[in-house]
Amino acid sequence: MASILAAAVERHADHLWALSRSIHAEPELAFAEYRSAAKVANLMEAEGFALERGVAGLDTAFTATYGAGELVIGLCAEYDALPEVGHACGHNIIAASSAGAALALRELADRLNVTIKLIGTPAEESGGGKVLLLQAGVFDDVAMAMMVHPAPEETCASTSLAITDLAVRYTGKAAHAARAPHRGRNAADALTVAQVAVGLLRQHLEPQQMVHGIVTHGGAAPNVVPADTSALYYVRAPDVESLHQLETRVRACFEAGALATGCAHEVTQCSPVYTELVPDPWLAAAYRVAITGLGRSPLSPEEERARRSGSTDMGNVSQALPAIHPTIAIDCGEAVNHQPEFAAACATPSADRAVCDGALALALTGLAAATDDEQRQRLMQRVSP
Repeated sequence: MASILAAAVERHADHLWALSRSIHAEPELAFAEYRSAAKVANLMEAEGFALERGVAGLDTAFTATYGAGELVIGLCAEYDALPEVGHACGHNIIAASSAGAALALRELADRLNVTIKLIGTPAEESGGGKVLLLQAGVFDDVAMAMMVHPAPEETCASTSLAITDLAVRYTGKAAHAARAPHRGRNAADALTVAQVAVGLLRQHLEPQQMVHGIVTHGGAAPNVVPADTSALYYVRAPDVESLHQLETRVRACFEAGALATGCAHEVTQCSPVYTELVPDPWLAAAYRVAITGLGRSPLSPEEERARRSGSTDMGNVSQALPAIHPTIAIDCGEAVNHQPEFAAACATPSADRAVCDGALALALTGLAAATDDEQRQRLMQRVSP
């Protein structure tokens, strides 16, 4: 049966490469991936999958389903890009490889008694599309979920940090910066105090806790005491409990800026909390067998555990059901994710190879799960009444 999957991926390779490159050429941001989502959905519909667009009330989310088997294999397709640097995280490769895995598994859906469910998941970079889909019940019937993410290195049991985003806004009082500065309340100073406080806090962060942010508005003119400023910060930690502890300390830094300058301040959470990613050990091991069999050399489990990681809303999925989020290597030189050079590498022959290798490795992992009686029963327990 593995040869059937390999033949299917090879047969669809041209379409998958074209899909990846087309998404890459037209990067779209969170919740606005109209062209990208349509490109994936249209391909699946043309291949006989049942399409439901706009699921969970999200314009750029969809499901594409094939088969009527009791075991539902979920594949997550991401396709949002980053501001300014486009597809510097390679979500075009993610979308195409998940689509390829779905098309390959379709060939065996009846024989394996499975249903293939490709889930178009918008807004991973910000917005928490998968969290919203989870809350809306889109994953309720899914027994296992998979995707593969491009990176400089190959991993099978990737983990990630929990994350929350915090937007802070300071409101002061405008005044002439030279003639009557004493009549003002400087919101830019408030933001500066907060930034210094966060910087000093960093010395005392626990391992894997991180804080980083940008100023989104710093004032309008040098001769006007700024009355309104804002910033956006990301707070990360190894797990949700640690994240909440760190968030409390960061919010205190924001409050310090307001107290020191006499400004008012407001803190809002922009996106849902992304929990830490916990890969399913059996699925990760099955993926390791599959990807190694394709001639790739993933990091050892020990090296994986030592690897510095980011954050993903796939973490929330992994907390709700068995899931994996491995990474697949592309030729990117010294570049890493979120750099312009990595974006360029995501539309190359190496990226094309990653699309097909990733698709086949995911499909083989699905095949392994569906044909192992013990694992199939375990996976089915989540969705059985």
